[in-house]
Amino acid sequence: MPSTLSAFIVPLIVACAMFMENVDATVLVTSLPALARDFGQTPVTLRLAVTSYVIGLGVFIPVCGWVADRYGPRSVFRSAIAVFLCGSLLCAASTSLPMFIAARFVQGIGGAMMVPVGRIIIFRSVPKADFIRAVNYLTVPALLGPVIGPPLGGFITTYLHWRLIFLINLPIGLFGLWLASRHIANAREAHPGALDWIGFGLSASGAACFMLGLSLVGGELVPNALSIALTLLGAALLLLYAWYASRVERPLLDLRLLRIPSFHASVLGGSLFRISLGAVPFLLPLALQEGLGLSAFAAGMITCASAFGSIFMKSIAQPVLARYGFRTVLMYNAGFAGMTIAIYGLFFPGTPQWLIWGVVLLGGVFPSLQFTALNSLAYADIPAGDIGRATSVASVIQQVSLGLGVTLGGIVLQISHRVQGHPSLTWSDFVPAFVVTGLFALASIPVTARLPQGSGDDIARAGRGRT
Repeated sequence: MPSTLSAFIVPLIVACAMFMENVDATVLVTSLPALARDFGQTPVTLRLAVTSYVIGLGVFIPVCGWVADRYGPRSVFRSAIAVFLCGSLLCAASTSLPMFIAARFVQGIGGAMMVPVGRIIIFRSVPKADFIRAVNYLTVPALLGPVIGPPLGGFITTYLHWRLIFLINLPIGLFGLWLASRHIANAREAHPGALDWIGFGLSASGAACFMLGLSLVGGELVPNALSIALTLLGAALLLLYAWYASRVERPLLDLRLLRIPSFHASVLGGSLFRISLGAVPFLLPLALQEGLGLSAFAAGMITCASAFGSIFMKSIAQPVLARYGFRTVLMYNAGFAGMTIAIYGLFFPGTPQWLIWGVVLLGGVFPSLQFTALNSLAYADIPAGDIGRATSVASVIQQVSLGLGVTLGGIVLQISHRVQGHPSLTWSDFVPAFVVTGLFALASIPVTARLPQGSGDDIARAGRGRT
C-alpha cells in the first residue's frame, strides 16, 4: 500500500536519476570541441557522440515497461542506474572516438530504462492524492539540468579536463542506488504477457541502422558508400516494421494510433519541430566556440540562457493555451521559434555577448510553449486503455527526431564548410545550418494546421479553471 512517505522519497529517487541524465546531456555539448581535439577529429564528427546516445534511447524505450513488469521495477531501475554509471566511466576512460561512441550507446541503454521505469515506480508507489506533488518533483531536474549543465561542462572543460564531466554522475548515481535499494518495492506483474520480439528486432535494428548510417554520412570513419547502405538498410527495416505492425493485434509500437488527428499532429508535427530543436544544443555551442572564438565556459554561460526562457514560459503557458487554443498556438509559435533559430546564424565575431544572451533567452521561450502544447495535446483523444502504447510510440519518435536534428544539422554544417572552403570552421559556415534548422520548425505548421478548430479546448479550459 502506498504511504505518504513514498510521496516524497520515491520521487526524490527518480529525480536523482533524471537529474543525472539531464546534467550529463547538457554538460557534453559544451565540451565537443575539446573532445574533438583530443580524439583527432573535427568538431562536426562529434555529432556521433550525441546520436549514439539517442540510438540507445530509441532502441530500448519501447521494451522498458515489459521488462519492469517481468523482472520488477526496482531491479530494472537499479540495473539501469548501474548501466548508466558504467557508460559514464567508459566515457571518461575513452581514448578514441569509436570507444567513446560505444560508451555513449551504453549510457543510452541505461537512460532508456531509468526515466520511464522511474515513472512507473512513482505511479505504483505514490498515493493518488499525492500524484500532482510527486510529478512536480520530477519537473525540478528537467528545469535545473539545462541551467546547471552547460556552465558546469564549460567550466570543467575550460579550467580542468573534459573527462571529469562524466565523473559527476558517480555520487548522484550511487546515492540513487542506495535510496532505491531501501525504499522501492520490487512488485512484479503476475502475467506481463509475451514480448513482441519480432517487432522489437525490426524496430530496434531499423532505427539503429538508419540513425547510425545517417550520422556517418560525410564523415571520415567509414566510406560514404557503407554509411549510405546502412541508412538504406535501416529505412527498409523500418518500412518492414510498419507493414508488420499493421498486421498484428498488439504490436510493440502501434502506429495505428497515428490515425487519431490530435495524436497525429502532436507526434508527426512535433517530430518536425523536434528535428529543428534537436540540432540547436549541438550547433549553438559549436558556433559560439568555433565561430565566435569564445571559451567553453563562456559558451556554456550563454547556452543556459535558453533554460531561463523555458522556465519563464512554463509559468504562463497554460493561460496562453487557454486564451488562443492549441491549433493557433502550435502554428504561430512554430513560426516564431523557427525565425529565432535562424537568427542564431547572424551571430558574428564582435557581436555583444549580452545581445547573444538575450536572443538565446528568447530562443528558450517559444520551444517551451510548443512542447507544452504538443505534450498536452498528444493524449487529448487517446482512450485510457491505450495511453501506455501511445506513450511508447510518442517517446520513440521524439527521441529519433531529436537525434535526426543533430545529424541533419551536422550534415548541413559540413556541406557549408566544404563549399565555402575554409581551413577550419568559421561563423559563416553556421549560417546555412541554422537557417535549414529553423525551416524544419516552419515545416511543422502545415501538419498542425490540419487540426480541427477547437482541438484540445477541453484540456485548455480545464487548465484555465485550475489557475
